[in-house]
Amino acid sequence: MKSILGDLPEKSKRKEITHMLFSPKEKGQGLVEYALILVLVAIVVIAALMILGPIIGGVFSKINTSLSSV
Repeated sequence: MKSILGDLPEKSKRKEITHMLFSPKEKGQGLVEYALILVLVAIVVIAALMILGPIIGGVFSKINTSLSSV
């Protein structure tokens, strides 16, 4: 059966195993950063819709009344 670490010398194998066991895991940190970016984008989109919503609604109302009168 072949080792995961391949044909590394014994000292390098121990060093690699120690590194794998005790190195900090950063996968969760990356996911948290992505979640924070997603929340920030959602807040910006909601704020933009709250500001521009009435303006866009007014434009659609004018289009609707002009189409109804034709």
